[in-house]
Amino acid sequence: MERRSFLQAAALAAGAAATGAGPLGSAQAAALPPALPGNFNRPADPADLPLVTDAGELKGEMLYRTLGRTGERVSAIGMGGFHIGKSVLTDDESVRLIHKAIDRGITFMDNCWDYNEGRSELRMGVALDQGGYRDKVFLMSKMDGRTKKEAADQIDTSLKRLRTDHIDLVQHHEILRYDDPDRVFAEDGAMEAFVEAKQAGKLRFIGFTGHKDPRIHLQMLEVAAGRGFHFDSVQMPLNVMDAHFRSFGHLVLPYLVAQGIGVLGMKTFGDGVILKSDAPIKPLEYLHFSMNLPTSVVITGIQNDRDLDQAFEAAKTFKPMDKAAVAELLSRSRPYALEGKYELFKTSSTFDGTAKNNKWLGDDVASVQKLAPTME
Repeated sequence: MERRSFLQAAALAAGAAATGAGPLGSAQAAALPPALPGNFNRPADPADLPLVTDAGELKGEMLYRTLGRTGERVSAIGMGGFHIGKSVLTDDESVRLIHKAIDRGITFMDNCWDYNEGRSELRMGVALDQGGYRDKVFLMSKMDGRTKKEAADQIDTSLKRLRTDHIDLVQHHEILRYDDPDRVFAEDGAMEAFVEAKQAGKLRFIGFTGHKDPRIHLQMLEVAAGRGFHFDSVQMPLNVMDAHFRSFGHLVLPYLVAQGIGVLGMKTFGDGVILKSDAPIKPLEYLHFSMNLPTSVVITGIQNDRDLDQAFEAAKTFKPMDKAAVAELLSRSRPYALEGKYELFKTSSTFDGTAKNNKWLGDDVASVQKLAPTME
């Protein structure tokens, strides 16, 4: 029997439900559109994922893994930069949390040029500038600019806020649109600024991030490959919901592993939204699932001591799961995941900072302005 696509099967089921009849007749079935060339929305087997082959080295309370081909050893859990800049924390409380995280073994520091209007970088800069803490961490930040000028200005601003002469990893932030890769790699695009900054010693490694759709990540990787560029890292949502719906884990992760690109997992809890599903899954299981993928780092938001303790508990108690254990865990998330309801970063504009602040991207470069028609 010919295998039907998800869309065809859904149409058949909808027709049967509406009429109270059984399967559609041949004439009705013939009127259905042809199958699409792949079911990108829902993986056939959610548990058929790349799994970690090396849990990492446990030292004290933290696991450490290698960041892709860079050779850098980093903590398997990273400290999210957005949360440490929230207004619910004072400057002093944020600095204390950063110091405590580093003292206990977290070495990967996440941040971004636009987080909390720069407050996240400013607070982290203060923390790292004290007591030699900068030398104890692998520092990452992200830039929104799509033009060379905008990206270069943002890199310099971040260096000043972070009180450092270099950032270990700088990433193109929020690759959300299909034209983002073309803008980044265009003449006078952001990649030129990144490469020049690397040559000047302002940054060491280059990556990109995004949370909207795995196919846009693949587009970025394809455009990079066509220009002979190899990313050091890619950051993307990896969680128990993602495995069922428009899955970065299924569509992007295998390529990154094959290419030796460092995998930075994020949105384990979806900034708390995924927890609102009330799926029968414990917080540690959420973290363990993400760590069970071949991630170099799982970045998680930490804005109090409870969050910090949870991160270290996840590292200390992590044991690799086989496919059967993964399948059992995913069976518990499946009823909540199929439509992306709790992955708002994929299905709404809630997390799309650059969409709401398009000026961060910069104006079109001169070559585009010259070619573009006058828009009435």
